Amino acid sequence: MDSPSSITIALVGNPNVGKTTLFNRLTGLHQRVANFPGVTVERKIGSLTGNPLVEIIDLPGTYSLTPRSLDEQITYEVLVGRREEAPDLAVCVVDAGNLERNLYVVSQVMDIGVPVILAMNMVDAAEKNGIIIDTSVLAKELGVPVVPLVASEGKGVDQLTQQILDPPQPVRGYRWRLVPAVDAKIPDLSKQLTEEVSQVKPEHLKMEVLRTLAEDKVSDAWKEQAPRFVSRIEELRREFTERGVAWKNAEISGRYAWLKPIKNKVILRVNRRATLSDRIDAIVTHQLFGPLLFLIILIGVFQSVFSWAIPAMDLIEAGVTALAFGVHWLLPSGWVTNLLADGVVTGVGNVVVFLPQILLLFFFLGLMEDTGYMARTAFIMDRIMRRVGLSGGSVLPLLSSYACAIPGIMAARTLDSERDRLITIMVAPLMSCSARLPVYTLFIAAFIPAGTLLGVIGYQGLAMFTMYLMGTVMAFVAAAVLKRFVFKGSESFFVMELPPYRRPRMRQLLWRMIQRSKVFVIRAGKIILACSIVLWFLASYPQVDADSESTQIEEQAAQQRDAKYAEARALLPSPGMDIFALDDSVMNADAEMARAQSIVKQAESEYSAALDSAQIIQQSAQIRGSAIGYFGRFLEPVMQPLGFDWKISAGLVSAFAAREVIISTLGIIYSVADAEEGVALRDAIKADRYPDGRPVFTPLVAVSLLVFFVFALQCMSTLAIARRETNTWRWPIVMWLYMTTLAYLASLLVYQGGQLLGFS
Repeated sequence: MDSPSSITIALVGNPNVGKTTLFNRLTGLHQRVANFPGVTVERKIGSLTGNPLVEIIDLPGTYSLTPRSLDEQITYEVLVGRREEAPDLAVCVVDAGNLERNLYVVSQVMDIGVPVILAMNMVDAAEKNGIIIDTSVLAKELGVPVVPLVASEGKGVDQLTQQILDPPQPVRGYRWRLVPAVDAKIPDLSKQLTEEVSQVKPEHLKMEVLRTLAEDKVSDAWKEQAPRFVSRIEELRREFTERGVAWKNAEISGRYAWLKPIKNKVILRVNRRATLSDRIDAIVTHQLFGPLLFLIILIGVFQSVFSWAIPAMDLIEAGVTALAFGVHWLLPSGWVTNLLADGVVTGVGNVVVFLPQILLLFFFLGLMEDTGYMARTAFIMDRIMRRVGLSGGSVLPLLSSYACAIPGIMAARTLDSERDRLITIMVAPLMSCSARLPVYTLFIAAFIPAGTLLGVIGYQGLAMFTMYLMGTVMAFVAAAVLKRFVFKGSESFFVMELPPYRRPRMRQLLWRMIQRSKVFVIRAGKIILACSIVLWFLASYPQVDADSESTQIEEQAAQQRDAKYAEARALLPSPGMDIFALDDSVMNADAEMARAQSIVKQAESEYSAALDSAQIIQQSAQIRGSAIGYFGRFLEPVMQPLGFDWKISAGLVSAFAAREVIISTLGIIYSVADAEEGVALRDAIKADRYPDGRPVFTPLVAVSLLVFFVFALQCMSTLAIARRETNTWRWPIVMWLYMTTLAYLASLLVYQGGQLLGFS
């Protein structure tokens, strides 16, 4: 603890009971995110509003402390102080509408010996369903303080805060009864465990024995430290099975036998009427209409993400151009100025411009989560998921991967089946994440027309949806293949309680959007900034001598300009007159002078255009002869069958650091931050030509590149997280190989097939 007066509070509870909402109410903005010691499970930590000495930890949602998933295991180990110092108090958050089921984990926390406060949330929703709870009787029966709450509206939070500052004493545990045959073996098993392992505290021995007896994952974890204890557990399991003793569910049946009378005593249930949630669910979870509605919602989301963000993106793009111009204007010419303007501003700016779309995507995902619809998607998709070897439980990790594959992979910990967890990890990167969004947007905006289908659905939004759909469908196909040939095993079961529909709290939703966007911006400020600087140097060095073609163009242009100037001077009435001093007033004074003025303007315009052309040729020669040019041309023969030239090839390799880095790479290669031109990247790639005049980027090349990005695993961070989650490099390497091969073959099919059909 930080000081003698500081205390640590752990928030514990089932999923979907409003635990995070309560955490936000208790801590306000005094929050931070960190990993639990030794694992990549994220936890939220915050200080109690008005009292920084009270630290609150939001533990992962769990139905039991007997773990079937990593989240449940971590929750238990934190509560007993195995990973860090045990909390001083546990605030157990329960859903008032599902009291008996929620009290199961509360009873386990009480048996650990930590002081407990029961925060009974969503009492308003329970009352609407005709459920009234006598909190005073419940507090007396359990022996712990009970605080009724409506956390979403802040009701009862002040009372809970007062109770936290005056915490109760631990209650007497194990007031429920085990099956006698099992209970008789607990003392000997506890003694056996104590002899082999000293780290288990005496007050936790019975809980540890029950967990080990009931769950193979726990007994497997003790095999190295306590082999004789595990051997005895396995003997007892066989003995109980032969005698017909229900050992596996002994704890469950014992706890519920104690909890059910308590529930009956404290709950008054009025005749329950069909609620609005019930009526909505009749449509939303319908076997036919449910998936159709889900599809329509996704199309609407991607259409909105593409179209609503355009004004903000244009504004940011203009700001990036103005900033690059300012750098060139304020600083002296030289490589430092070019690095700042063309490397840093262009590299980072060309990615940050897509932040409005990423914000919108996070907004819609958060809206689906807060309203309760996200949970319905798991129910809707369970039937489809089972056909490909997964369960509805994999839907939430896969949907999370739309934002980023990393939290999606980490969310797979909640799956009970190890087979389902590994398959979900292996296919999660196929879901189109927010890092792919800048790539999709750039090429869709450049090569897909802006019209509408049937006057409703925009072609560009439909193209965006198609990219996401392709990745999702391929994830299902990959899961089916992995299930059949790689991860064989028994079918898993999926049980989920649908939370009631809730009105989203916009303040909290916007706050989460800001937090997630900060991650993106920080990533751009670190990875993309570093990559942009490196890429600028690779594109600028070694310096290439002046191109003969550009030099010839400049010389010819100068000769033609001087000839035009001589022609203009010959028209003037006086040889001493300055042809550059002529103004528009001469048009009405003298026809010859007016013609001279016109010739001068034409000469200047043609000379300026010729210099621009020469500069583009010189820039192209510089890029082609630079380090990145050599690298791209080395890869070009391999990528040419996909329609990719050396610039795209170099961009694809650089994108391995992070997918969106390809935008920075192309921006630097095309020098789109030129202070005087201010050309958008999409216009620059459309204007690019091969030496024979053919366009480098055509609609077919753009589609081929989009398809490559849908399937390719262009993210080293995802591979690193997969390595940590699977504890081996084997599966991340397999993941990268199969996705890269899939991307290459799909892109090859699109480009070569398109050419055979006559597309360009």
